[in-house]
Order: sequence, then C-alpha cells, then structure tokens
Amino acid sequence: MKVVKFGGSSLATGANLNQIFQIVTADPERKIVVVSAPGKRFKEDAKVTDLLIDLATKALLEEDTTVLFEQIIARYQEIAEQTGTDASIVEQIRSDLKRRIDSDKANPDLFMDLIKASGEDNNAKLVAAFFTGKGIPAQYVNPKEAGLIVTDEHANAQVLSESYAKLHQLRNADQLVIFPGFFGYTNSGQISTFSRSGSDISGAILANAVNADLYENFTDVDAVFTVNPGFVKHPLEISELTYREMRELAYAGFSIFHEEALIPAFQAGIPVHIKNTNNPDSRGTKIVRKRECSAGPVVGIASDSGFSRIYISKYLMNREIGFGRRVLSILEKNGLTFEHMPSGIDDLTLILRGNQLNPTLETRVAEALKRELGADDVAIEHDISLVMIVGESMRHSIGTTHRASRALAEAGVNIEMINQGSSEVSIMFGIKKDFEKTAIQALYQEFFAE
Repeated sequence: MKVVKFGGSSLATGANLNQIFQIVTADPERKIVVVSAPGKRFKEDAKVTDLLIDLATKALLEEDTTVLFEQIIARYQEIAEQTGTDASIVEQIRSDLKRRIDSDKANPDLFMDLIKASGEDNNAKLVAAFFTGKGIPAQYVNPKEAGLIVTDEHANAQVLSESYAKLHQLRNADQLVIFPGFFGYTNSGQISTFSRSGSDISGAILANAVNADLYENFTDVDAVFTVNPGFVKHPLEISELTYREMRELAYAGFSIFHEEALIPAFQAGIPVHIKNTNNPDSRGTKIVRKRECSAGPVVGIASDSGFSRIYISKYLMNREIGFGRRVLSILEKNGLTFEHMPSGIDDLTLILRGNQLNPTLETRVAEALKRELGADDVAIEHDISLVMIVGESMRHSIGTTHRASRALAEAGVNIEMINQGSSEVSIMFGIKKDFEKTAIQALYQEFFAE
C-alpha cells in the first residue's frame, strides 16, 4: 500500500490533474492521495494559499474582499473547466469559502487557519470529483471525520498520538481516498494548520497510520540534488538519503521536502520516495533508515541565510557555574530562540534567526548580557549564512573538515564559525552572506567535481 502526496505545483492546472490521474491509476497500490492547494501556474503567478492569506488579512482589517474572493474561486473554476469536472463542485467551494469568510473573527489566529486550510480542503473535494468523473470512484475524506487530531498551536500544529489509531481505518476504504493536507482539528473541533508546506507532514502521518509500504512525495523536480541548482549548474542527483541526512539538509535550506514531515515516516520506518509529477519514470530520491555508503563522505551541501550572531566574551567563563543557564534565561525573557551555540573557554556565540531582532531589542539584549553576566564584550552581527555539508559517511572518513576548510580558504571565504554535531552527520560553517554562493561552489568542486 502506498500513500501519495502531490504538491501545489502538481495541482495548479487541469493538465496537472490529468497527469496525476495517470500516475495514480498506473499503480493499484496507490490507495491514499494527499493534496496541497493549487500552486503557481507560471513563475509570476500566486499560489492559492498566498491569496487566501491576503483574503484573511483583508477580512480581519474589515476591507473589501470581493475581488480577491472571486479571484480564488476562479482558480478552482479554471481547473474544473479544463478537466471537464462537474461545475457543481465549484459552487460547493464557493459556498464553503463564503461560510468561512463570514465566520467569527474574534480570534485572528484561528480565523487565519480556517481560511488558509480551505485551499487544501476544497482542492481535495475538486480532485475527488475529478477522479470520480473519470470513472475512478474516489472519496473526499475530511480530517476531522478521519480522526486527525492536533494541538491548538495555530500555524504550528503537532499531531496527537491518538490520531494514528483512528486514521488507521482509512486502510480499509473501498474507494480511492483523497485527503487534504496541511491541517487537522483540535480536540475542541477547531481547524489548526501545520507549519508552511505542511501537506508533506499530513502525508507522512497517514503513511504511518495505515502502515504504508511507501510514502511517495511528488513534486516538480526529478530528485533531490547534491546542491541548490541556483548555485551550481546541473548538479548531481542524490539517489538515496537517510532520514537524518535529509533532515539536516532540509533544516539547512533544502526546500524540496518539509523537515518535520520525516518524523512520522522515520518513527514507522517507512521509506519516502521523492519523484517528479512531470517525469514520473525518473529515478527520484529515496529516503530510508539505512543506506549503503556513498562513494564520498559528503552526500549533499545546503545553505541558508538571514542569521545573526551574538558574541559573548568573558575571561574564565568556563569556571562560572550556571553561566549558560543565565544566557539562555536572558534570551527567554526577550522571546528569542537560538539555533546553535558553539563556545570556547572564554567566549560563546549564539546563532539565531535575524528576523527576531530589531534595533531596540538588540540594545536591550546586549545591555542585559553585559549587566547580568558581567561580560567583557558583547557584539551582535547580522547577515550570516550557514553552509552545511551532510553525510553519514563522514564519521568513517578522515580529513573531511580539513578538505572543506581548505576549499573555503582557497576560495577566499573566511569561516566565522564552525560547528559539528556529536552524531557527525553534518559540519556547519558560519560565513558572511556575501560569500554564500562562492562557498557553495567551492565545496561542490571539492566533494563532487570529477
């Protein structure tokens, strides 16, 4: 049994739906289909989810939503017309979205989730009607009725453990199941969405719940590449990754697969297969618990920008009991989260997402660190990029850090910070954002160029 998820780019047009129909019906083991909201039809287009966010924002501000509302409905109508799907489904979608827009707005977070979730929910209804119209009986399944129960952390919902036993019943469905991704229901019956790109999470949860043999995730690229094609032309494809390697790459900037989506699949040991909707016969990339060692120590290189660095220096810091706790307490009081915390005997660096900071907050945090810690120096720097090389084979390879550092040095890239986890699956370098592309190209040349 296979659970199949299709991303927004695979659902943007009627032609896309016809391609999906061919993919699903080509394999009788594909029993459950998880769908996203319609994505972009062309580069300058807007995703339906983005339109819905704008719609919710206007509604909360009590602005006129008529034009935007009709623009969203037109997207579904276009797909229905292109596929010859019964027009009555569009009227159902119109009524549903109207009901949501007219609902209570006292809780803005709850209202925003309600509107955003309509993208996937209504698209699942449309896809189910399309399949049925093509002669393949398909049923739209509402997450609430199926038992997908989540926490009430809006835009960051987490699945509750009791969901899995309830969702397991989907395995016995006598029709093709079309399931909307991205959201679930709280115990109080309210819609709560996963983080952005959360349809990947929905697919993994269902794969776990029904004990699927494989979770197929269809997108718009042939495979996961060793590096961002925007930095290196025609990079090598990765045929196989471990869960941990994919998790590290996703965290460090690979947007092809939602990092949280690996957790349910990993827990159940279900392989994840990333494939291209437009080229379904391509090999794709499999994500597995254990793989054979690759030819080299590094399987992929990723990067992400927009980080800031808080540097704290104090002589004999290492002898102070509770120093780290006090640092983290100051961050907590100011509502800040950190990503990494490399340290020496007399200094410590905090890496955090820069969008959390503003000039006023920076001053307050810096003063608190100096005052409460008695620090000799506190400095805050911005425009830091994190570049990560990933590969489980690194733990068995001598000299990987040396090779990476040498490649960066020869390319004229100064390393601001270096950090390696105890698992030895990744090595991370902090550099100035201006050198991000140069660093990526140098590392790719070192580890992948023939």
